[in-house]
Amino acid sequence: QVQLAESGGGLVQPGGSLRLSCAASGSISTIYAMGWYRQAPGKQRELVARIISGGGITYADSVKDRFRISREYAKNTVYLQMNSLKPEDTAVYYCKVILLSLNGPGYWGQGTQVTVSS
Repeated sequence: QVQLAESGGGLVQPGGSLRLSCAASGSISTIYAMGWYRQAPGKQRELVARIISGGGITYADSVKDRFRISREYAKNTVYLQMNSLKPEDTAVYYCKVILLSLNGPGYWGQGTQVTVSS
């Protein structure tokens, strides 16, 4: 089993910043990708940003100029730096790890709430 420990969510005013962290532990073989998804009330879960081992990075169009994903390989940890936050960024943010390949087993974190409000 793979465990994911997320941290860093909270309440922030519009225009503010937050940094999310997700550390993977347990029966980790080879991590293919680590990423962040989010789900707002009444909406489907969507990809926010993903980083593939070797460097490929994908961002959702709505965040690409404001968010930055990074990974600390030695600690199996992925970060999401979120700047210029907007109310529409409010959601539960989930970390996901995919092992071995694009179609390999995936594991989700428990989610962390991000609320952007004045």
